[in-house]
Amino acid sequence: MTDPGPPQWERMVLERVALQAITEQRRTRQWNALFKLLWFAFAFLVLAAMLGWVGTGDSETRASLGRHTAVVDVEGVISSDDKASAERLIKGLNRAFKDTNTAGVVVRINSPGGSPVQAGHVNDEIKRLRAKHPNVPVHAVVEDLCASGGYYIAVAADKIYVDKASIVGSIGVIAGGFGFTSAIDKLGIERRVYTAGENKDFLDPFAPERPEHRDHMKKLLTDVHQQFVKVVRDGRGKRLKETPDMFSGLFWSGE
Repeated sequence: MTDPGPPQWERMVLERVALQAITEQRRTRQWNALFKLLWFAFAFLVLAAMLGWVGTGDSETRASLGRHTAVVDVEGVISSDDKASAERLIKGLNRAFKDTNTAGVVVRINSPGGSPVQAGHVNDEIKRLRAKHPNVPVHAVVEDLCASGGYYIAVAADKIYVDKASIVGSIGVIAGGFGFTSAIDKLGIERRVYTAGENKDFLDPFAPERPEHRDHMKKLLTDVHQQFVKVVRDGRGKRLKETPDMFSGLFWSGE
């Protein structure tokens, strides 16, 4: 008699087991291939790093550019919360000077000014880096506007270049506010403020202006203005041809 073989259900189970075994073998081979590929990639990266083939983006840029001019943009209002913050500008300046292929640095300025503190930090850093890297010149290149804090930064450069229609200057300091005493009187509003310290309500816009507060504010502005004047004189040196209105807050065309 002919052997009828195993029952149908046994054949199906055997087929499933065989298929599953084949699938597991394929998965194992795939994972082995993936691990081998990853290890090969890792080994290649280690070797490339040792040979200096790869590095940071800056290194790749240096390799492709060779000797080049680095550009740091001072764009917009100079403040800690804006694009032209001292933190961002100083980082850019340090990257530029750190690059051994940098032949020179251009500080490209298009700014109406802003915080004298932020501008002062950048001015100080440019002077520090110039002293540390005396063979790397720094040129300020003005686009449309280089006023107030923008000029504060520019005077730290070796040279300043402007277009004949650029607006430059505004060497001064300003503080402003409003007084609402008459308005709240007409509206029947009673102002209530409590302080510890007789000057804590300094220049309160809802209270009459006190002469001693006004005088103190003028002195404060004068102090900062004189700091600005000194920075300009130190930065420009003998090239500066002073006029009576140079430090008055006026601005001029580049021409």
